[in-house]
Amino acid sequence: MATKEQELQQLLAPSVEALGFELWGIEYLSQGRHTVLRIYIESEQGIGVEDCATVSHHVSGVLDVEDPIAGEYTLEVSSPGVDRLLFKLEQYLPYVGEWIELRLRRPFDGRRKFKGTLKGVEGEDVVVQVDDHEYLLPHGAIEKARIQPRLAGSDRTSEA
Repeated sequence: MATKEQELQQLLAPSVEALGFELWGIEYLSQGRHTVLRIYIESEQGIGVEDCATVSHHVSGVLDVEDPIAGEYTLEVSSPGVDRLLFKLEQYLPYVGEWIELRLRRPFDGRRKFKGTLKGVEGEDVVVQVDDHEYLLPHGAIEKARIQPRLAGSDRTSEA
């Protein structure tokens, strides 16, 4: 059974790609009567405000016709930014060696949050180094993953 994000990804990806952008990922946040659909787009040339407005206009048309979301919602279109969320397994590879924060759907080894260095991908697992321990976390168990950019002069230590 597909999640709401997967359903929306399949519905909207062709429109976003037809405009010349990559659909980086989708967040569907439903809290009571307030729903937010956040769409992240990417391009080799970067993403500007005009790009977000163009995609928002086209995606709104698709959503109006297909009506996949019951009730009112807020549509947001954005670039992934420097502290980007990672949605697909292949998105992890370019960020090997970077600092990553992960939250799992269920505890693994007694914890749900992991902060450390992204070491790589092995099969369907994401490898994260936290202090002196390497964790192989199943990609399907990851609720949210965010790359944290290195800023000049910043000194990071691993955290639980």
